[in-house]
Amino acid sequence: MMLQDPTTPMAAAATTPAAAAVGTSTNEAFNNIGFGHMWDTFMAGDNYIGLMVFIVLILMSSSSLFYMMVNTFRNARIRARTDKVIRTFWDTANAQEAIQFMEQQPKNEPFSKIALDCAEAAAHHQRNEGGRLTGALNRSEFIDRALRQAVSRESEGLENGLTVLATVGSTAPFVGLLGTVWGIYHALTGIASSGQSSIEAVAGPVGEALIMTALGLFVAIPAVLAYNFFVRMNRVTNSKFDAFAHDLHDFFATGSRVGDMQSR
Repeated sequence: MMLQDPTTPMAAAATTPAAAAVGTSTNEAFNNIGFGHMWDTFMAGDNYIGLMVFIVLILMSSSSLFYMMVNTFRNARIRARTDKVIRTFWDTANAQEAIQFMEQQPKNEPFSKIALDCAEAAAHHQRNEGGRLTGALNRSEFIDRALRQAVSRESEGLENGLTVLATVGSTAPFVGLLGTVWGIYHALTGIASSGQSSIEAVAGPVGEALIMTALGLFVAIPAVLAYNFFVRMNRVTNSKFDAFAHDLHDFFATGSRVGDMQSR
């Protein structure tokens, strides 16, 4: 007959509550490390600085998303009409009909506005021919100045919102870092005030710190990518502005495009 070790039940009874306590502590720490716990601290008014950082990140994300949409629609609209507007202008039988076609274009169409400014400058110079204006600037110089102003104005319009995207892309990680630093500080002050260094005591503030870091990167990365994309798109559009303005200058200053003159 085998004798049963009398210490075995006692050891099991002693380890079971300890294991249960560890499991409870782990579950509580896991629950405290998520976004829900951070939001609860915001609503309870225990984390004003963290709430301010969170609101700033949300505002930065909203503003960058807004300008992403605005610039996407604007560039798509310009690219969809550019070839048609330019081709129709040069294929029109005479300058008067071409100008009428440009006047029928939407007000936010940049190529038609450049052409109309050039035509207006040429007509203004012709009306005042023989006066002080023509003595100060010849026809070519006057048209060139009008074209430079028009191209500069339309180029500035393309840059609307890029400053916001660049600012968000460069500062959002640092705003998230501020939330990270505050979360760690919050954890340390919690340990000092409670005198406990258990994982459930520090899981919430540490989780908040990591979430703030992730939010800062989540806001910054799309803004940087969008900024680079729109800068590239604007560079292509500006080159088309310059080419169209060069042809307009030749046409209104000499009566014919350079290509047309060479083909004769």
